[in-house]
Parts: sequence; structure tokens; C-alpha cells
Amino acid sequence: MSLFSTILQKLGFADQGSDAVPPATPDPTPLPGAQAVIATGRSSPMSPDAAIPQVDVMAQLERLAAAHAPDSNWKTSIVDLMKLLGLDSDKSTREALAREPGCPPQTMTSTALMNPWLHKTVLQKLAANGGKVPPELL
Repeated sequence: MSLFSTILQKLGFADQGSDAVPPATPDPTPLPGAQAVIATGRSSPMSPDAAIPQVDVMAQLERLAAAHAPDSNWKTSIVDLMKLLGLDSDKSTREALAREPGCPPQTMTSTALMNPWLHKTVLQKLAANGGKVPPELL
């Protein structure tokens, strides 16, 4: 499982299938809502016009911070964000996470460059996967 998949799972995206890999051989009998799955790559409710539920990323992170790390600076720090999610936040883990979305090599040369890029990219990817992230964090 990728590090980003772990982040999705810890924030409650797992129920939405946002990082699911489609099966190698699809079932020949289409189910209701199958067109929505094909179009979005996500599992959806049985009703084709039902909205995919959004994960309120800010609320989830604030809940975690209130319970475990009230003085955490997760809104700007990738290290604090990863710690809040119970992930190892050492340099090699952050580098591995940064490689997943394709961090530019010149940005990877310095943690002062990589960390802000990674924080912003993780939040953008959460939003792209159906997460509700306030614009000021993007």
C-alpha cells in the first residue's frame, strides 16, 4: 500500500474506494450505478444520481489534533501532519511520499523546499480524491 493510500485510509476515504485498483477482469453483469464507477473510478451509491460523500479533511484533522496533539502545526507542517496521522515522519519516509506524486528532483534536494511542496501536494491530492479541504490550505 502506498503512503498516500495510507493517508486516505486514516482520514476515512477507504469506504469510498478512492484509491481502489479495478479488478483485472470485470464482472460482465453491470450493476446499477456502474456507469458512475466507470466514469469516476470510484465506487458509488446504487443510485446513479446520488452524490459521492465527501470527507471533511479539516474536521477529521482538527478532531485528531484536539484529541492527541493540540499544539500541532499540521496546517503548514508535513511533519506534524504525518505525526497527527500516526505515520513515521522521518526524512526517508517524507522523501518516499514525495516521490509518489512526482516531486521535482530539484525540490527533493532540500527539506526546506520539499516539505512545503509535499504538504501542499498532499492536501491537493486529498481534495482531488473527494476530500473537502479549505482553499486557504491549498
